[in-house]
Amino acid sequence: MKHRNLLSLLVVFLPFLTFAQETTEKGLDEKVNDAFMPFAVWWENLILTPIPVAGYNLPIVLILLIFGATFFTIYFKFPSITKFGLAINTVRGKYDELESPEGHGVEKSDVNIVDGDLPDTIRDESKEGEVSHFQALATAVSGTVGLGNIAGVAVAIALGGPGATFWMIVCGLIGMSTKFVECTLGVKYRDVGPDGTVYGGPMYYLSRGLAERNLKGLGKVLGVLFAILCVGASFGGGNAFQSNQAAVQLTTMLNLEGGATGVIIGVILAVLVGIVIIGGIKKIASVTEKIVPFMAGIYVLASLVIIFANIKYIGDAFGMIFAGAFTPEAGLGGIVGVIIVGFQRAAFSNEAGAGSAAIAHSAVKTKYPASEGVVALLEPFIDTVVICTMTALVIIFFNMDAGAFDYGNAVGSTVLLNDTGAYVGGVDLTSMAYDSVIPGFRYVLTIAIILFAFSTMISWSYYGLQSWKYLFGRGKTADTVYKILFLLFVVIGAAATLDAVIKFSDAMILALVFPNMVGLLFLFPRVREELAKYLDDIKSSFN
Repeated sequence: MKHRNLLSLLVVFLPFLTFAQETTEKGLDEKVNDAFMPFAVWWENLILTPIPVAGYNLPIVLILLIFGATFFTIYFKFPSITKFGLAINTVRGKYDELESPEGHGVEKSDVNIVDGDLPDTIRDESKEGEVSHFQALATAVSGTVGLGNIAGVAVAIALGGPGATFWMIVCGLIGMSTKFVECTLGVKYRDVGPDGTVYGGPMYYLSRGLAERNLKGLGKVLGVLFAILCVGASFGGGNAFQSNQAAVQLTTMLNLEGGATGVIIGVILAVLVGIVIIGGIKKIASVTEKIVPFMAGIYVLASLVIIFANIKYIGDAFGMIFAGAFTPEAGLGGIVGVIIVGFQRAAFSNEAGAGSAAIAHSAVKTKYPASEGVVALLEPFIDTVVICTMTALVIIFFNMDAGAFDYGNAVGSTVLLNDTGAYVGGVDLTSMAYDSVIPGFRYVLTIAIILFAFSTMISWSYYGLQSWKYLFGRGKTADTVYKILFLLFVVIGAAATLDAVIKFSDAMILALVFPNMVGLLFLFPRVREELAKYLDDIKSSFN
């Protein structure tokens, strides 16, 4: 019944979209964008501050991200390969009998329920003492697969050419190690409130874990810094970017123009999101939670249809990806430029190194932190190595056939179309590519984008709220302030341009790497201990 009310609200607000076309010459959208753009540019320049390395200017944050992920990959003996089988077996429940009700330490009824919201990206808790790793992976991936895969990959290909795909794949593979480390620590150092509610994430393992290593002051500073940046990231990549791309796709599909179109769409989205995060209406969220994996499945199926339809060109496409990774075309900024684009987009998509996933996984019922770590390492593989590559192939096939744009011929986050001379954003480019093979798919993609955006905003509101609670306490007044600010950024994101939003969103997600990765480099020995404990128990019980 509740989801019908949600659809009814959408119908009520639709007439306002037409009204938005009748606003002034310099409309409300442009005013919002003009106010937002200077801050977005300043913040991006700050986070992506470069330093000279071997004659190249490399952003410090990407050096830290790549170094950390590479170190963990080598230290843990390439877990993306050596622990892949363990991860699959854990997900399918082979080792579930290792878990026992006495070992959970968390009451069944209160786990994952915070202020009536539904951060259900964890495990099936319907049976006492039984842990479903499969649902943990399925729901987490459904929350991860979304606009980063649809719009973000298109931006990467437009800016960095086919070669950017190669570096996205590399980032995904080494990012599996980082995700394993941070999610293991998230479970190990979580906090359980008096009522059994779980609170966790990097802010907790930074403060508690570093305190164990006699670095209490550093841990406290890094924990607070992460929480502040995570609140900002929830406003940016987890919110403004989502509402922006949903607004772009709706505007294109409904052929709407006008100075306040984005604002009106943003207000509608804010109302719908607000119903869930303020009203705590679980039914709407649960309906969305079921629809989003279905839409993700349709998106993957459509990608496979297009790939198989162009199977004779698959060798040429991968040839372009490999060649472009090491010998990029003129105008792309050289190999370093392609690497930077690929890693930025992959980091935005799978969030490995940012620590956000650890907030969700911290609430899992288990007595083995490493068990959730190995489950989590599958996420970058599915999200980036598999699904992002599918999207990239579809766009490359489309451009091989239509010659729609020149690689590297982009301004900000938009690409120039050769036939019309118009600039389009990431989601528009992806929509054109899919529609060229499956006519009318842009309408399905529009629905998928809105649902992905809605689901991601709900999930990130939980991440941001957990960080807000860490900073300002767990009172209702503080929570309400956060939720109002979060909804404000839904409107800002829908009204601003993609270029402004992606600058702010990218920088906010990447900023999380600074405190998180520093902490991981201090705490990784704890992960080794937890992994050894899990493997020893598996060996003693199943061999």
